[in-house]
Amino acid sequence: MIKKASGYLGVFCLYLLSLLPFWILYLISDLIFFILYYLVGYRRKVVQENLRNSFPEKTEEERRQIEKKYFKYMADLMLETIKSASMSEKQVRRRMVCTNPELMEHYFSQGKSIIAAAGHYGNWELACLTFGFLTDKKRLVVYKPQTSEIFTDFFNRTRSRFGTTMISMKQILRKMIEYKNELTFLVLAADQTPARNEALYFTTFLNQPTAVFIGVEKLTTIRDCVVIFYRIDLVKRGHYTYTFVPLIEKPKDTKPFEITKIQVSYLESLIREKPEYWLWSHRRWKIKPSDVAKPVFFD
Repeated sequence: MIKKASGYLGVFCLYLLSLLPFWILYLISDLIFFILYYLVGYRRKVVQENLRNSFPEKTEEERRQIEKKYFKYMADLMLETIKSASMSEKQVRRRMVCTNPELMEHYFSQGKSIIAAAGHYGNWELACLTFGFLTDKKRLVVYKPQTSEIFTDFFNRTRSRFGTTMISMKQILRKMIEYKNELTFLVLAADQTPARNEALYFTTFLNQPTAVFIGVEKLTTIRDCVVIFYRIDLVKRGHYTYTFVPLIEKPKDTKPFEITKIQVSYLESLIREKPEYWLWSHRRWKIKPSDVAKPVFFD
Protein backbone atom coordinates (compact mmCIF):
# COMPACT_ATOMS: atom_id res chain seq x y z
CA MET A 1 0.00 0.00 0.00
CA ILE A 2 2.84 2.37 0.91
CA LYS A 3 4.64 1.51 -2.32
CA LYS A 4 1.49 2.24 -4.34
CA ALA A 5 0.91 5.54 -2.54
CA SER A 6 4.51 6.61 -3.15
CA GLY A 7 4.09 5.74 -6.82
CA TYR A 8 1.06 7.99 -7.18
CA LEU A 9 2.85 10.73 -5.29
CA GLY A 10 5.81 10.41 -7.64
CA VAL A 11 3.57 10.66 -10.70
CA PHE A 12 1.82 13.71 -9.22
CA CYS A 13 5.20 15.40 -8.61
CA LEU A 14 6.31 14.65 -12.17
CA TYR A 15 3.15 16.26 -13.54
CA LEU A 16 3.65 19.37 -11.37
CA LEU A 17 7.24 19.55 -12.62
CA SER A 18 6.00 19.33 -16.21
CA LEU A 19 4.03 22.56 -15.72
CA LEU A 20 7.20 24.59 -15.32
CA PRO A 21 8.34 26.59 -18.38
CA PHE A 22 11.20 25.23 -20.46
CA TRP A 23 13.72 27.85 -19.34
CA ILE A 24 13.34 26.77 -15.72
CA LEU A 25 13.46 23.09 -16.66
CA TYR A 26 16.74 23.63 -18.49
CA LEU A 27 18.22 25.32 -15.42
CA ILE A 28 17.22 22.22 -13.46
CA SER A 29 18.70 20.08 -16.23
CA ASP A 30 22.05 21.85 -15.90
CA LEU A 31 21.99 21.13 -12.18
CA ILE A 32 21.06 17.47 -12.73
CA PHE A 33 23.93 17.11 -15.22
CA PHE A 34 26.41 18.50 -12.68
CA ILE A 35 25.14 16.18 -9.95
CA LEU A 36 24.99 13.04 -12.10
CA TYR A 37 28.27 13.58 -13.90
CA TYR A 38 30.54 15.21 -11.33
CA LEU A 39 29.11 14.29 -7.92
CA VAL A 40 27.28 10.97 -8.20
CA GLY A 41 28.98 9.53 -11.25
CA TYR A 42 25.73 7.87 -12.30
CA ARG A 43 26.56 4.83 -14.48
CA ARG A 44 29.72 6.50 -15.73
CA LYS A 45 31.57 3.17 -15.70
CA VAL A 46 28.82 1.61 -17.84
CA VAL A 47 28.96 4.50 -20.31
CA GLN A 48 32.76 4.46 -20.44
CA GLU A 49 32.86 0.71 -21.06
CA ASN A 50 30.20 0.94 -23.78
CA LEU A 51 32.03 3.78 -25.51
CA ARG A 52 35.42 2.07 -25.24
CA ASN A 53 34.10 -1.14 -26.79
CA SER A 54 32.07 0.66 -29.45
CA PHE A 55 34.76 3.12 -30.54
CA PRO A 56 38.17 1.50 -30.01
CA GLU A 57 39.52 3.65 -32.82
CA LYS A 58 38.86 6.87 -30.90
CA THR A 59 41.26 8.35 -28.38
CA GLU A 60 40.45 8.39 -24.68
CA GLU A 61 39.91 12.14 -24.87
CA GLU A 62 37.47 11.80 -27.77
CA ARG A 63 35.48 9.22 -25.85
CA ARG A 64 35.51 11.43 -22.76
CA GLN A 65 34.03 14.29 -24.77
CA ILE A 66 31.26 12.02 -26.07
CA GLU A 67 30.60 10.83 -22.51
CA LYS A 68 30.27 14.38 -21.19
CA LYS A 69 28.01 15.47 -24.06
CA TYR A 70 25.88 12.38 -23.51
CA PHE A 71 25.28 13.10 -19.82
CA LYS A 72 24.42 16.69 -20.60
CA TYR A 73 21.92 15.59 -23.23
CA MET A 74 20.53 12.84 -20.99
CA ALA A 75 19.64 15.44 -18.37
CA ASP A 76 17.80 17.47 -21.03
CA LEU A 77 16.03 14.35 -22.26
CA MET A 78 14.81 13.50 -18.77
CA LEU A 79 13.27 16.94 -18.27
CA GLU A 80 11.85 17.13 -21.80
CA THR A 81 10.20 13.74 -21.30
CA ILE A 82 8.58 14.96 -18.09
CA LYS A 83 7.52 18.19 -19.80
CA SER A 84 5.77 16.21 -22.54
CA ALA A 85 3.10 15.21 -20.00
CA SER A 86 1.55 18.68 -20.19
CA MET A 87 2.74 20.13 -23.49
CA SER A 88 0.05 21.50 -25.77
CA GLU A 89 -0.34 20.33 -29.35
CA LYS A 90 1.04 23.67 -30.51
CA GLN A 91 4.16 23.26 -28.39
CA VAL A 92 4.73 19.71 -29.61
CA ARG A 93 4.30 20.71 -33.25
CA ARG A 94 6.80 23.53 -32.82
CA ARG A 95 9.46 21.49 -31.05
CA MET A 96 9.29 18.21 -33.01
CA VAL A 97 8.85 18.67 -36.75
CA CYS A 98 8.53 15.87 -39.29
CA THR A 99 10.40 16.82 -42.46
CA ASN A 100 8.59 14.45 -44.84
CA PRO A 101 5.12 13.47 -43.53
CA GLU A 102 3.94 13.03 -47.11
CA LEU A 103 5.87 9.73 -47.25
CA MET A 104 3.26 8.13 -44.99
CA GLU A 105 0.39 9.04 -47.30
CA HIS A 106 2.46 7.94 -50.29
CA TYR A 107 2.52 4.38 -48.94
CA PHE A 108 -1.01 4.47 -47.54
CA SER A 109 -2.32 5.54 -50.95
CA GLN A 110 -0.80 2.31 -52.32
CA GLY A 111 -2.70 0.30 -49.71
CA LYS A 112 0.47 -0.46 -47.73
CA SER A 113 0.83 -0.39 -43.98
CA ILE A 114 4.05 0.90 -42.42
CA ILE A 115 6.39 -0.44 -39.77
CA ALA A 116 8.72 2.25 -38.44
CA ALA A 117 11.87 1.08 -36.69
CA ALA A 118 13.43 3.49 -34.23
CA GLY A 119 16.27 3.65 -31.76
CA HIS A 120 16.69 5.16 -28.32
CA TYR A 121 18.25 8.11 -30.05
CA GLY A 122 17.27 11.76 -29.63
CA ASN A 123 13.93 12.54 -27.99
CA TRP A 124 11.94 9.49 -29.10
CA GLU A 125 9.27 10.26 -26.49
CA LEU A 126 8.45 13.66 -28.01
CA ALA A 127 8.39 12.14 -31.49
CA CYS A 128 5.84 9.62 -30.23
CA LEU A 129 3.43 12.46 -29.40
CA THR A 130 3.50 13.80 -32.94
CA PHE A 131 2.34 10.61 -34.65
CA GLY A 132 -1.21 11.52 -33.74
CA PHE A 133 -0.97 14.59 -36.00
CA LEU A 134 0.44 12.92 -39.09
CA THR A 135 -2.35 10.67 -40.28
CA ASP A 136 -5.84 9.49 -39.49
CA LYS A 137 -4.80 5.85 -39.97
CA LYS A 138 -4.30 3.60 -36.95
CA ARG A 139 -1.13 4.66 -35.10
CA LEU A 140 0.42 1.98 -32.89
CA VAL A 141 3.50 2.33 -30.69
CA VAL A 142 5.04 -0.69 -28.99
CA TYR A 143 6.28 -0.26 -25.44
CA LYS A 144 8.15 -2.35 -22.90
CA PRO A 145 6.35 -2.24 -19.52
CA GLN A 146 8.29 -0.80 -16.59
CA THR A 147 8.48 -2.52 -13.22
CA SER A 148 6.02 0.02 -11.83
CA GLU A 149 2.52 -0.24 -13.30
CA ILE A 150 1.77 3.28 -12.04
CA PHE A 151 4.65 4.85 -13.96
CA THR A 152 3.96 2.68 -17.01
CA ASP A 153 0.39 3.96 -17.05
CA PHE A 154 1.52 7.56 -16.56
CA PHE A 155 3.94 7.51 -19.49
CA ASN A 156 1.52 5.61 -21.73
CA ARG A 157 -1.21 8.17 -21.07
CA THR A 158 1.31 10.88 -21.94
CA ARG A 159 2.36 9.15 -25.17
CA SER A 160 -1.22 8.55 -26.29
CA ARG A 161 -2.62 12.03 -25.58
CA PHE A 162 -2.93 12.92 -29.27
CA GLY A 163 -4.34 9.68 -30.65
CA THR A 164 -1.56 7.10 -30.56
CA THR A 165 -2.45 3.60 -29.32
CA MET A 166 0.11 1.98 -27.02
CA ILE A 167 0.70 -1.77 -27.34
CA SER A 168 2.67 -3.95 -24.96
CA MET A 169 5.42 -6.03 -26.59
CA LYS A 170 3.54 -9.19 -25.66
CA GLN A 171 0.47 -8.01 -27.60
CA ILE A 172 2.11 -7.12 -30.92
CA LEU A 173 1.25 -10.25 -32.89
CA ARG A 174 -2.32 -10.34 -31.65
CA LYS A 175 -2.88 -6.67 -32.46
CA MET A 176 -1.35 -6.96 -35.92
CA ILE A 177 -3.75 -9.77 -36.72
CA GLU A 178 -6.62 -7.79 -35.20
CA TYR A 179 -5.86 -4.81 -37.48
CA LYS A 180 -4.98 -6.85 -40.56
CA ASN A 181 -7.80 -5.25 -42.57
CA GLU A 182 -6.79 -1.70 -41.64
CA LEU A 183 -3.89 0.47 -42.75
CA THR A 184 -1.59 0.93 -39.79
CA PHE A 185 1.52 2.82 -38.77
CA LEU A 186 3.40 0.69 -36.23
CA VAL A 187 6.46 2.00 -34.35
CA LEU A 188 8.86 -0.10 -32.31
CA ALA A 189 12.36 0.36 -30.94
CA ALA A 190 14.90 -1.69 -32.85
CA ASP A 191 17.58 -1.51 -30.16
CA GLN A 192 15.82 -3.05 -27.15
CA THR A 193 17.73 -5.76 -25.33
CA PRO A 194 15.84 -9.08 -25.51
CA ALA A 195 15.04 -10.96 -22.33
CA ARG A 196 17.68 -13.60 -21.63
CA ASN A 197 15.35 -16.45 -22.58
CA GLU A 198 14.54 -14.70 -25.88
CA ALA A 199 18.10 -13.80 -26.82
CA LEU A 200 18.61 -16.17 -29.73
CA TYR A 201 19.90 -13.94 -32.52
CA PHE A 202 23.20 -12.06 -32.58
CA THR A 203 24.81 -9.69 -35.01
CA THR A 204 27.77 -7.31 -34.92
CA PHE A 205 26.64 -3.88 -33.75
CA LEU A 206 29.15 -1.17 -32.82
CA ASN A 207 32.02 -3.67 -32.96
CA GLN A 208 30.39 -6.11 -30.54
CA PRO A 209 28.32 -9.31 -30.78
CA THR A 210 24.86 -8.01 -29.91
CA ALA A 211 21.63 -9.81 -29.08
CA VAL A 212 18.83 -8.36 -31.21
CA PHE A 213 15.10 -8.63 -31.64
CA ILE A 214 13.94 -9.70 -35.07
CA GLY A 215 10.48 -8.35 -34.35
CA VAL A 216 10.23 -6.14 -37.43
CA GLU A 217 11.20 -9.04 -39.64
CA LYS A 218 8.66 -11.36 -38.01
CA LEU A 219 5.88 -8.82 -38.35
CA THR A 220 6.48 -8.44 -42.08
CA THR A 221 5.70 -12.14 -42.48
CA ILE A 222 2.23 -11.48 -41.07
CA ARG A 223 1.58 -8.35 -43.09
CA ASP A 224 3.47 -7.17 -46.15
CA CYS A 225 4.37 -3.79 -44.64
CA VAL A 226 6.82 -1.18 -45.84
CA VAL A 227 9.72 -0.86 -43.39
CA ILE A 228 11.10 2.59 -42.65
CA PHE A 229 13.35 4.14 -40.02
CA TYR A 230 12.67 7.47 -38.44
CA ARG A 231 15.78 9.41 -37.58
CA ILE A 232 15.72 12.27 -35.11
CA ASP A 233 18.03 15.27 -35.38
CA LEU A 234 18.59 17.93 -32.74
CA VAL A 235 18.27 21.41 -34.26
CA LYS A 236 18.88 23.33 -31.05
CA ARG A 237 18.14 22.74 -27.39
CA GLY A 238 14.59 21.46 -27.11
CA HIS A 239 13.91 21.58 -30.86
CA TYR A 240 14.09 18.60 -33.20
CA THR A 241 13.27 17.35 -36.65
CA TYR A 242 12.68 13.77 -37.66
CA THR A 243 12.76 12.19 -41.07
CA PHE A 244 11.24 8.98 -42.41
CA VAL A 245 13.91 6.93 -44.19
CA PRO A 246 12.62 4.08 -46.41
CA LEU A 247 14.50 0.83 -45.75
CA ILE A 248 12.47 -1.99 -47.30
CA GLU A 249 9.54 -1.53 -49.68
CA LYS A 250 9.10 -5.20 -50.62
CA PRO A 251 9.84 -7.31 -47.53
CA LYS A 252 8.66 -10.54 -49.19
CA ASP A 253 11.58 -10.23 -51.60
CA THR A 254 14.19 -10.16 -48.83
CA LYS A 255 16.40 -12.96 -47.54
CA PRO A 256 16.34 -14.19 -43.92
CA PHE A 257 17.70 -11.55 -41.51
CA GLU A 258 18.14 -9.02 -44.32
CA ILE A 259 15.57 -6.61 -42.86
CA THR A 260 17.13 -6.84 -39.40
CA LYS A 261 20.63 -6.29 -40.78
CA ILE A 262 19.53 -3.21 -42.71
CA GLN A 263 17.79 -1.57 -39.77
CA VAL A 264 20.66 -2.35 -37.37
CA SER A 265 23.18 -1.01 -39.87
CA TYR A 266 21.22 2.21 -40.34
CA LEU A 267 20.97 2.80 -36.60
CA GLU A 268 24.70 2.22 -36.21
CA SER A 269 25.48 4.77 -38.93
CA LEU A 270 23.26 7.28 -37.14
CA ILE A 271 24.98 6.67 -33.80
CA ARG A 272 28.44 6.99 -35.35
CA GLU A 273 27.42 10.31 -36.86
CA LYS A 274 26.46 11.89 -33.51
CA PRO A 275 27.00 9.36 -30.72
CA GLU A 276 26.06 11.62 -27.81
CA TYR A 277 22.34 11.27 -28.54
CA TRP A 278 22.09 7.50 -28.05
CA LEU A 279 21.28 5.79 -24.73
CA TRP A 280 24.80 4.84 -23.58
CA SER A 281 23.89 4.32 -19.92
CA HIS A 282 21.79 1.29 -20.88
CA ARG A 283 23.48 -2.10 -20.32
CA ARG A 284 22.99 -3.01 -23.96
CA TRP A 285 25.61 -5.78 -24.05
CA LYS A 286 24.83 -7.60 -20.81
CA ILE A 287 23.87 -10.76 -22.73
CA LYS A 288 26.79 -12.55 -24.40
CA PRO A 289 26.62 -15.31 -27.04
CA SER A 290 28.20 -17.62 -24.44
CA ASP A 291 25.09 -17.13 -22.27
CA VAL A 292 22.88 -18.72 -24.93
CA ALA A 293 22.67 -22.46 -25.63
CA LYS A 294 22.42 -22.20 -29.42
CA PRO A 295 22.96 -18.61 -30.57
CA VAL A 296 22.25 -17.78 -34.20
CA PHE A 297 24.75 -15.37 -35.76
CA PHE A 298 24.16 -13.27 -38.85
CA ASP A 299 26.25 -10.45 -40.36
